[in-house]
Amino acid sequence: MQRIAVIGCGGSGKTTLARHLGAALSVPVTHLDAVYYDAEWTPLPQPRFAEIQRDLVAAPRWILDGNYAATLSIRLAAADTVIFLDLPAASCLWSIARRHREHHTVQDDETGVYARVTWQFLRYVATYRHRMAPRIRHLLAEPAPHATVHAPRSRRAANALAADLTGTP
Repeated sequence: MQRIAVIGCGGSGKTTLARHLGAALSVPVTHLDAVYYDAEWTPLPQPRFAEIQRDLVAAPRWILDGNYAATLSIRLAAADTVIFLDLPAASCLWSIARRHREHHTVQDDETGVYARVTWQFLRYVATYRHRMAPRIRHLLAEPAPHATVHAPRSRRAANALAADLTGTP
């Protein structure tokens, strides 16, 4: 595993898993939210965001954490491992509430991203499995032939996968 795309709904644990994998495998991690948004949550123009991702996936080793279905094909074409955290909305919403309660006014020092919760974001998370996950599954149906795809559907399964991939308990 040298080029890993970690995707999934907000609150699914993408960042936590990416950090764990990066530390265990000594692979650099990039959190796409930190690339896409500035401190005021102003997004990059899509062409520039795609260009940056093309540069990132040209590196020999990387972990990219972020959903961004519009540019997912860039990551899928280059990844040797794809992890799609396909968790239930309730689990994701619980994680978001816990994270917001603990860190709502601070910037994440590791990712550079501020915790931001809006009603629009919560609706996105609540409907992700019905609206977005089918689109993601469709994109994953034809990954590069060399890519291994993992799709844990619970936190327990995601934790077991992380332990299995890194050889840690």
